Amino acid sequence: MAVLEAHNLRKTYDGQAVVAGVSFRVAPGECFGLLGPNGAGKTTTLRLCLGLTDPDGGTVELMQRRVPGEARAARLRVGVAPQMDNLDPDFTVTENLLVYGRYFGLAERVIRDRVPQLLEFAGLALRAESRIQTLSGGMKRRLTLARALINDPDIVFMDEPTTGLDPQARHLIWERLKRLLAEGKTIVLTTHFMEEAERLCARLAIMDHGRFITEGSPRELIARHIEPHVVEVHGDRVMSWAQGEAATLASRLERSGDTVFCYTTEPGPLLASLSRWEELRYLHRPANLEDVFLKLTGRELRD
Repeated sequence: MAVLEAHNLRKTYDGQAVVAGVSFRVAPGECFGLLGPNGAGKTTTLRLCLGLTDPDGGTVELMQRRVPGEARAARLRVGVAPQMDNLDPDFTVTENLLVYGRYFGLAERVIRDRVPQLLEFAGLALRAESRIQTLSGGMKRRLTLARALINDPDIVFMDEPTTGLDPQARHLIWERLKRLLAEGKTIVLTTHFMEEAERLCARLAIMDHGRFITEGSPRELIARHIEPHVVEVHGDRVMSWAQGEAATLASRLERSGDTVFCYTTEPGPLLASLSRWEELRYLHRPANLEDVFLKLTGRELRD
């Protein structure tokens, strides 16, 4: 039985379809990811699923309750970590958790019993009485995650959970999210980090212009859309090489700035060719989710 099911969701702003007929379902204990460029409709899709925005069409069932009609009751079993931290700067770390817990109607004793465990989970056990202004960006993000768990939710929505964090903080949050999944929690997340999606998501959808353009596990999407080998090449004469030898050796070529991306099922001939061009530098690697994302949504900058 799905904990979240959306069918033909639609939302339009100023005559432009932001969400244009999206359908998906999320099983208990699954991590489902939404990937897409800026403006693809990811955050609006989450808001529709949570009942924070009314759809123009389509249906949502969250925890077997219709949304938005029964959204308030459904959200009692849901945790939300928004894209932007909205912690209360007037309260300490502990007070932020206590106040938030009251929104769910939890007894003071229950909340206080949960706080130490949540602070340990977030790596903030030594900052329980700290003011929010004294926390680093990574600490605030981890506290926002801990706050989303105050009601012991069955499903947690996370909108770009690690944006703006340094690698150490990002890896810590990934480890904590894996722990939640191991405990049987369900996670729905949006992210711009392809590595994050590959590490955490059992399934994901790539979204653009309000629609899902592909859906599946990370491995399925890589196998479906991209040749298995990628050779990234750059150097002073890279275009001469690309337009000559590489054009006949690679299955597909893409150029981004001064780098040529060569996609192939058999890298041997490409590597042999490059060995004769000493002025060129290259990296040979397996295809990854970022290659899929860029192929399907384009390499141009989105604002």
